[in-house]
Amino acid sequence: MQSLIKLENIQKSYFIENTPIPVLHGIDLSISQGEFVAIMGHSGSGKSTLMNILGCLDTSTSGNYYLNGENVSQLSPNQVANLRNRLIGFVFQGFNLLKRMTALENVTLPMLYAGISKTEQKKRGLEILKQMGLEKHANSLPNQMSGGQQQRIAIARSLANHPPLILADEPTGNLDTKTSDDIMTLFTELNKNQGITVILVTHEPDIARYAQRMIRVMDGRITYDGATT
Repeated sequence: MQSLIKLENIQKSYFIENTPIPVLHGIDLSISQGEFVAIMGHSGSGKSTLMNILGCLDTSTSGNYYLNGENVSQLSPNQVANLRNRLIGFVFQGFNLLKRMTALENVTLPMLYAGISKTEQKKRGLEILKQMGLEKHANSLPNQMSGGQQQRIAIARSLANHPPLILADEPTGNLDTKTSDDIMTLFTELNKNQGITVILVTHEPDIARYAQRMIRVMDGRITYDGATT
């Protein structure tokens, strides 16, 4: 199976008054297309920094990051942005929907940046909303929907450009238990039925169990990489 993600000796430090503060210490990691992976770790473990690097939202201090065969570490900021928009869909804990835009407008936003025609945007957006069971809410604003519905809209938006990879950062953190289960079942179906690679950051073991593979991060190092327990 082809590696979608490959990290080689990824190190990351932040600088405070020219003093380096190491966060990641030589991360080596390979994730194949079609995997469902949970990344776990306590606050300050480095898991969020790792997620930001995987999502091309931050860069490593040293090491190489290959995404779909391209060395992200050697690309220009514009090239990284284009790669990110093509290959990665994001889902966040706080939904990150634009409050003054309808569900359909939120879903089609990534297509706008990809230069897709308005006609195709609407067609594809409505198809994705139907897939989420939310076609009746196409013209609803976020504050007219429940938390679970808003997160489904956020997932629909992440699928807008048909990315092979979804990065989900604590996607159930603001949801009750039943809604959380519904959202995780949706991720499982996207992974199983469409072959989308899902990487999930969570601190909740019950949520991590939906994944097939678990990676534990502690003090900027991977301490476990194997089957979910």
